[in-house]
Amino acid sequence: MKIVESKVATQIVKQEQSEAGTLHFFNHIAVVEFNEGLHIDLATARKTIHDLMAYFGNSKPFGIVANRINSYSIALLETVEVKSIFPNLVAYGIVSHNEAGRMNAEIESQFCTSDNISFDNLYEGLDTVYKRVINKLSKASLN
Repeated sequence: MKIVESKVATQIVKQEQSEAGTLHFFNHIAVVEFNEGLHIDLATARKTIHDLMAYFGNSKPFGIVANRINSYSIALLETVEVKSIFPNLVAYGIVSHNEAGRMNAEIESQFCTSDNISFDNLYEGLDTVYKRVINKLSKASLN
């Protein structure tokens, strides 16, 4: 299910479109829906990276949910560079809608610092990533 078809669609604050796909912004998280058949790397995701930086900056903690409504590949070896671009990315989740997507999410999880990033349900993915961001925000406000 696309995020715009979900019960949380009315909470979308902003949307950005690029050749790579669509980025949906909420207060503390962004949902990315990449287009079918792409290979996502730093070059193809340049506008997505720019839009995330413009919205969240480099200090406000945020999370990303990759809603894998389409099949695409990711340049996993660029994960370290992505982490350096977004030091404030504190939570990540992948919502898979089929077995191939779940297998890809399992492989991606080996390159992530977060545990349990794979979800079969959009609402579970959104809720978990959101709670991780809020948890990080509350810990930061205590310091």
